[in-house]
Order: sequence, then C-alpha cells, then structure tokens
Amino acid sequence: MASPLQQPSLQNQVPDELLIAHIMQLHESISKLESLRPSKQVNALLTQLVKLCTLPSSIEVSNLPNEVQAMRGSLIRLCGEAEALLELEFAALVCQTPNPTNNLHLFPYYGNYVKLANLEYNILRDNGIVNPKKVAFVGSGPMPLTSIILATHHLFVSIFDNYDIDDSANTMARKIVSSDAELERRMRFKTQDVMEAREELGEYDLIFLAALVGMSKEEKMKVIAHVRKHMKPGGALLLRSVKAARAFLYPVVEEDHLSGLEVLSVFHPMNDVINSVILARKPCN
Repeated sequence: MASPLQQPSLQNQVPDELLIAHIMQLHESISKLESLRPSKQVNALLTQLVKLCTLPSSIEVSNLPNEVQAMRGSLIRLCGEAEALLELEFAALVCQTPNPTNNLHLFPYYGNYVKLANLEYNILRDNGIVNPKKVAFVGSGPMPLTSIILATHHLFVSIFDNYDIDDSANTMARKIVSSDAELERRMRFKTQDVMEAREELGEYDLIFLAALVGMSKEEKMKVIAHVRKHMKPGGALLLRSVKAARAFLYPVVEEDHLSGLEVLSVFHPMNDVINSVILARKPCN
C-alpha cells in the first residue's frame, strides 16, 4: 500500500545531525501515545514527522549508529500501525456511502495514491510492461487504492489478485469494490501470507510489493527472495522503497535484496510522493 502519511515537503536544508535529533524527539512523543488511531494529536505528530523526513538530506541508513537504527525500526512500525488504523477508519466510512468506489476521494491522501500509481504506471509503460494479464498486489489493506486506480485509469483489462494477511481488511476491501460490477469482476482478494504462496506466484505477469511488507531488512530480504523464487521467468516485480530521511518512515529496499533479479528502473521522487519505485524482472534463463 502507498503512504497515507504523505505531506508536501519543505525545501529548507537542515544538517543531518539536527534532523535526526528532531526525528528522535518525535519518536519519543509518538511512542508515548495511548493510541495511534486518527486524532488531532496523532495527526499533528505524524504531519510534523513527514515534513521533517521529506526535507532534503544526505542521510544514509547503513551509516546510522545502532541507537538510531533501533529507533528507526520502532518508528517504522509505529507509522505502519498508524497508517493501517487510518485506512481502516476511512474504509469503514467509505463503505457507508451509497457508492463506495465513487467516494474514495474522501480518504485524505487519495491524491497521493493517484500520483504514485501514475508514476508506477509510467515506469511500467516505459519498460514495455503494458496490459499485463494477471497482477498481484501484496499488502493491499482495507483500501486497495493502488489496485483500484490502476485498474480504472491504466490497466483496463488486467485481473488483480490482492493479498493481505488480515481477513477483516479483505472483507472491507471486497465491500468497497462490490459497488462497481466491472471492477468487482477483475478484483479478487486473498487472505494469505505471501510467504505461504508458491505455485500461484508463477501465474502473475506483474507483482507489486507494498512498502510495509517486510519491515526489517531481514524480513524484506526473505520476502523478495521468496517471491523471486516462485514468480514466472520474465515476470516483473515492482517494489516500493525510500531514500535519505524518508527511510525513517518506511523500509529501504537495498541492492543486496535484489540478487537474481534484473533491475530495470529506480526512481527517487523529490516531491510529496514519499516512496521510491524499483522495477525489476526475473531473467528468463
């Protein structure tokens, strides 16, 4: 899934040491919250965090001291929990409307999903991946916005299988999609850990891996290696990563994660889209 934490970035240069100190202070405040459900306090703290993390910086995750690395891991998990709760709240709200798929714009960060989906489609198109027959999105959540945007604006004939380990998230997502008969025909939802999927991964021409699937470096490496092993030769894998201070919000996909894959494109946005996009392909031989 794309980030509901995305906000316009500031353009002022801040020394990396000062930036990290401010981020650590925010982590302390966020970690003390009784709940990460949407509220004025939660929203204010996360907005401050995103503004800091989207400032220009030269921060390299691999060079961070152990104390900062530990804080970063905690912060990513806290942000992931807050993101999931925000999506769940707005998925429930959208489901109460007469036509949920016509009201996805109620989600406050819908526009950011549109920008990211457009970016990803352009990267796919530029690399010759047009109208894949079957697409998998791993980590789709209760509001499968990327799948819906791609299916309705770009990939008009593709079949989408959306994987999530949370059955309640899939139930909510099915309810949203059921309001559009054509979309419902092309969308399926599977409650399954991708690490338990094997032969079915070989059916897809294109697999998306959401940013929060595999939160630690070790988890991310295991997921990518598993998907690479079972995906079809010639199939494409699109991954979301981050660069510089944005790595305090999401895991980084590093070069050693991509062993055995041919990297086709790497794009690091400099605007209010937080996630970097990496497109890779499994060699045919």
